[in-house]
Amino acid sequence: MDTKDNSPNLSRRTFLKTTAASAAAACAVGSGCDGQLLGKSKKIPLGLQLYSVRADCQKDLPGTIKTVADIGYDGVEFAGYYDYSAKDIRKLLDDNGLKCCGTHAQLDTLLGDNLPKTIEFNKIIGNKYLIVPWLDPKKYSSVEGWKKAADMFNELAEKVEPHKMQVGYHNHTHEFEAVDGQIPWDIFFSNTRKDVIMQFDTGNAMHGGGNAIPYLKRYPGRAITVHLKEYSATNKNAILGEGDIPWEELLTLCETIGDTKWYIIEEEKDIYPPLEGVKLCYQNFRKLRPA
Repeated sequence: MDTKDNSPNLSRRTFLKTTAASAAAACAVGSGCDGQLLGKSKKIPLGLQLYSVRADCQKDLPGTIKTVADIGYDGVEFAGYYDYSAKDIRKLLDDNGLKCCGTHAQLDTLLGDNLPKTIEFNKIIGNKYLIVPWLDPKKYSSVEGWKKAADMFNELAEKVEPHKMQVGYHNHTHEFEAVDGQIPWDIFFSNTRKDVIMQFDTGNAMHGGGNAIPYLKRYPGRAITVHLKEYSATNKNAILGEGDIPWEELLTLCETIGDTKWYIIEEEKDIYPPLEGVKLCYQNFRKLRPA
């Protein structure tokens, strides 16, 4: 029997947990539970990682950008430029009232002679967050390897700082699989500068056994951009708001101690056509955080 709920509404379980999670998050991020921290929460804009709709971007980037704006997103994060120039991309964004909330930049584009070109491109499109989306676990497979990666990101952070940019790292699953008794995510972020962005992908992490909540508490002020992706142990087709992630607690932490500047939805399941899927995610998110 098909028990999948295709409704864009949040699950009943999510709504039941909302009040309790809010209180728990407030207590977790400060001293006492007097509710004062909730008063310090801020409204954070919502972006879309365009990898979610990559096939549509490949076919028609201008049309896809327009649809994303029409859904209601405030910005987009790029994972490729589909042969468009920086000036053309900037025009697409401006014409649709969108901001660039980040780019997923392969590591080699930030190294050596490639770095100045990458900086210039991102200046033109209005982006200041350069996020590396992947480090090969075969290459970074030891404590020392992850410490060397941290050193490299520290050097990159120093180089882009004069351009008012930041570098960061986005997780998959292997960053939460222990290496010599240590978690790579911890090795990396305990050895990087505080301005190296911890771009937590909530769904990827939970697939690898990593829960975002303790890391948001352990590394305050580092979650400048956060990937909102659902995870469910029982429903592989769950989209944002329909699974196991304690969204209210997570969002409250981002809005208090995380220093989060952008929420970024990423949806990769093929249960819906991509543009429909990201629209449903948007609608579910707005039930948690109205526009």
